[in-house]
Amino acid sequence: MAMDAITPKDQILRADIERPSEDDAMEAVRTLIAWAGDDPLREGLLDTPKRVVKAYREWFSGYDEDPVKYLSRTFDDVQGYDDIVMLKNIDVESHCEHHMAPFLGKAFVAYMPTQAVVGISKLARVVEIFAKRLQTQETMTAQICDAITESLAPMGVAVLIDAEHQCMSTRGVHHKDVTTVTTQFTGVFKTDRDLRNRFLRLTES
Repeated sequence: MAMDAITPKDQILRADIERPSEDDAMEAVRTLIAWAGDDPLREGLLDTPKRVVKAYREWFSGYDEDPVKYLSRTFDDVQGYDDIVMLKNIDVESHCEHHMAPFLGKAFVAYMPTQAVVGISKLARVVEIFAKRLQTQETMTAQICDAITESLAPMGVAVLIDAEHQCMSTRGVHHKDVTTVTTQFTGVFKTDRDLRNRFLRLTES
């Protein structure tokens, strides 16, 4: 499959990608240091390749995890609860796939359960898994929504992400304090305007 044909669903797990070795990755960092105009062998930079590789392992750990696993355990005993389940202000720490620059913000995730609910920390974990990959904010918003929809089969899902992109604030147009807002709605959140507006009001409160 061509890389430009990857869909959000395809990106969940890419076991067919052959990863270079850690030594190869560190050599690539040395190449970038030299290309930037510095000496990768000077004292202050000697351990930089190792640190960068370690950081990348953390920043992009989402490629090694499957969000479906975190959504597979549900609870049926909710005492008749039949309203929105929502998590607010989930930290988003991701990197744009165009410049590999960070984008940072907040995610708001809600779903309308049918019968079963999932542990609330698992919703935050799903956001984190997709964030720890090279992303566009639009794709990530859709991926989070799709994963919850496919795993929980709720009556509807709502996702809003508000983030600042450093590829825009630290380079290029250099516009600071500009944020990007993306939304995705399914089911009752898409068909019921009052419910959708209620979700949006909750993101502001």
